[in-house]
Amino acid sequence: MADETSYGWAGKILRVNLSTGSVTTQPTDPYKEYIGGMGLANKIMYDEVPAGTDPLSPENKIVFAVGPLTASGVPLAGRTTICSLSTFSKDHLVIDAHCGGMLGAKIKLAGWDAIVLEGASDHPVYLNVKNDEVTIKDASDVWGLGTRAATEALCRKESVKACVAAIGPAGENLLPYAVIINSRNHSAGAGVGAVMGSKMVKAIVVEGDGSVNVKDPQTVAELSDYMLREIIGSNNNHVVPSTQQEWAEYYDKGSRWTARKGLYWAAAEGDPIETGEPKPGEINTVGYRCMKSTKDLGAAAEKYTVKMNGCHGCPIHCYSDLRVEGTKETTGYETAGNTCAANFPVSSYMEGFLKMGLKDEGKGDLSVLWDTTTSNMMDNLGIWCNYAQLYRDIAYCHTAGVFKRVLPEEEYNSIHWEKFNADVADPTVMVEILEKIARNDSELAYVAHGPLVWCERWGEQAWFDNSKSTLINYRGWPVHHAIECFGQVGAVYNMMFNRDDMIHSAVNFQGCGLPIELKKEIAAEVWGGEDACDPDKNYTPMNDHKANFAWWSIVTDVLHDSLTLCNWVWPMTMSPTKARNYRGDLDLEAKFFKAVTGEEMTTDDLYKAGAKIMTLQRANTVRGMTDENGNIGCNDLRNVHDVITAWAFDKDPDKEPFTEGTDKMDRDDFQTALSMVYTKFGWDEQLGCPTAACLDEYGMADVKEELDGLGLLP
Repeated sequence: MADETSYGWAGKILRVNLSTGSVTTQPTDPYKEYIGGMGLANKIMYDEVPAGTDPLSPENKIVFAVGPLTASGVPLAGRTTICSLSTFSKDHLVIDAHCGGMLGAKIKLAGWDAIVLEGASDHPVYLNVKNDEVTIKDASDVWGLGTRAATEALCRKESVKACVAAIGPAGENLLPYAVIINSRNHSAGAGVGAVMGSKMVKAIVVEGDGSVNVKDPQTVAELSDYMLREIIGSNNNHVVPSTQQEWAEYYDKGSRWTARKGLYWAAAEGDPIETGEPKPGEINTVGYRCMKSTKDLGAAAEKYTVKMNGCHGCPIHCYSDLRVEGTKETTGYETAGNTCAANFPVSSYMEGFLKMGLKDEGKGDLSVLWDTTTSNMMDNLGIWCNYAQLYRDIAYCHTAGVFKRVLPEEEYNSIHWEKFNADVADPTVMVEILEKIARNDSELAYVAHGPLVWCERWGEQAWFDNSKSTLINYRGWPVHHAIECFGQVGAVYNMMFNRDDMIHSAVNFQGCGLPIELKKEIAAEVWGGEDACDPDKNYTPMNDHKANFAWWSIVTDVLHDSLTLCNWVWPMTMSPTKARNYRGDLDLEAKFFKAVTGEEMTTDDLYKAGAKIMTLQRANTVRGMTDENGNIGCNDLRNVHDVITAWAFDKDPDKEPFTEGTDKMDRDDFQTALSMVYTKFGWDEQLGCPTAACLDEYGMADVKEELDGLGLLP
């Protein structure tokens, strides 16, 4: 008898219609060609949400999707893709939000590959999922609460074993910059919190006590041990320590492998725990490598660090757990935790404008207090920073006098702006600002509708062309490892999506800590030539190997968001192991995929699947994008969508492109880069849109037929 077990995939998708209250199930099989996660979710959005749909209308959908590797025992396979329509960027096109924490694992262990919310409730509700038991319940008693209080209340009501993914007041009030938060501070941005709010869904509460069927668990265990012993580095797969250590041939001060002797989790329960010098090959010390709190917040954060934490299935632990007594007074919560941009909002992204001198000698504790106050309030209110864009915008609008000019006098005077002054430096001013923004009923709140809105509303369009804004595309999103990451490589992939790209495949390689000579050797092996990469701020003109690098960066990121794997550490391009000559293993995704699912997929097969998923999203973009006359449906992605902001070409006016000391781009060279990467995907070289031939090659006959019928094939 044939084995009908679904290995890797749970095998079914949950659909909840909030308008009718119906709960239905469908098989995952029709979506497997798109793998899962981002691919599965984008296919549902393409098939079921018409072009031009209002993101806050009942006709929009929100899809929580996981992949075949999620919760399977594969390291760093604990993320979730949340797909919907953008609330903040031009034309409200399809976007993906991604989050870590425990949500993805709980969805999978409850027996689902995706949860699709459609329609809208007429009163506050939450979705309670306990394995196959799915119930839409009244949420009136938690509506209006912050994400922390709502999470606690729902866990007490349902189960402390459940993962709660909740919105805060920002989402309830339909703020375009609203997030969904799970596991205290793990956020999914891009406005998906506002979409939840428009559907009157406070949270999804998921408890699963099942398991994932794995075809070859022994091989998964062996591959995991091999990966942890020989291949994996630290956060962003940095493979050398940041300080000189006895075991290491190299060190690099920018590395996120920050553990060292004399550096402690000083607030650990019991006694302080020294991070020490965890060496390659030591499986049980991998979690000590990344001391992200002091990396992000400065040396003063050591005394507040309880531990490094992580998402489901994560051995790296790049998430800071801190206990800061001062934030209890400023926010009501003394525990703080986060990673990446939300971890250091004021000291890194606003201080340069506000000149508070928070990092001056003796002010380290104050800097930690400002950052944890701000991040706690952001997450509890459910506000998204748009990869720190909100902080830069607030700082600019305050220091340039924009707020004073555009806010009604009474509204402006309701904020104690003097608290930003160095002689006062009181972080509760951020509490005042963020609470007002979350209510979304004031002029100030427009700053969290995104620069596309507030720059036009307040006559500040020049902000897009100011390098300090870091806005990289006129459609409304900022850099995410852009031109500073291998020049044209980062520039091109920052254009591809309808929000910041969140691609880390390239920046992981850039910041890994290995000498440029070794990087060039690896580049030649992976992308075809040493000239695929350049030293930082010493770039050379575009070439075919850089196009390979850019294509690979996009494809691997999309693949990871579909499997789902953490692209902050994957792919395994390099290794900390000298005996391997620091080479990683780029076939690990395929090896794990076969071991988990039982299906044979080469690395090239998986990369082609990633390219197919990216092509699907570009097709959906073409279908919904408006042309210069406002007509919906436009396939000129080069001239309408993939338009990089002028500051990338105009910065450093005393330097020429391709000279040492600048990452300034050249306009003609950037267009060459776009053409070369378009060709790698099989897209039209002039327009950057999918062609009939590439859709045939990817097996996307249905997409080809629709685009052809709409006149959107070149």
